[in-house]
Amino acid sequence: MTTPLRKDAARNWNRIVAVARALVDQGTPLQLNDVAGRAGLGVGTVYRHFATPEALLETVATPCLEALTDHGRQALTDADPWRALEGFLFRTVEAQVTDPSLAPVTAAATDTLPRTTELKETLRTVGTALLDRARDAGAVRRDLTATDLIPLMCGIAHAVNVHGGTPTARIDTAHRYLTALLEGLRTTPQRT
Repeated sequence: MTTPLRKDAARNWNRIVAVARALVDQGTPLQLNDVAGRAGLGVGTVYRHFATPEALLETVATPCLEALTDHGRQALTDADPWRALEGFLFRTVEAQVTDPSLAPVTAAATDTLPRTTELKETLRTVGTALLDRARDAGAVRRDLTATDLIPLMCGIAHAVNVHGGTPTARIDTAHRYLTALLEGLRTTPQRT
């Protein structure tokens, strides 16, 4: 159980995270001194909340990780294993191409915050369970594993990043690339 922050401390924490979010979205590396200056706060205040830039980056990525984890858990309740996996992968690729905090946090070999480790482990577990369900139902190639699927999804995100474009165009491109991938993963491709 954590102690709630005082109102002024909570306001400072929110300001720090908002500035960090803006910097990450612009592609600017996080430096705590820079964040402090942009937030109009003392450096000590920022360091009291976030000891390292990695802790701040993980905090910025947490809402996205939580949303993906929640979506994955909900997908596990879907009676159709293919639809559940497909929906989860579409949501994942959308997050990959719209939230620049996600890739460095999920790719990091070690985490700074226990919550990040918990979310990443849950996300892997849920994704693996969704894939296993689809494979067990005969909807996905038997030779496909979770360790295969992760780099394939990262490849799609990388291809979209190379392609560029507006956020809407990036999502459309990601959907198109993922649809092509999914057609190759199905045991019986859907013909339209």
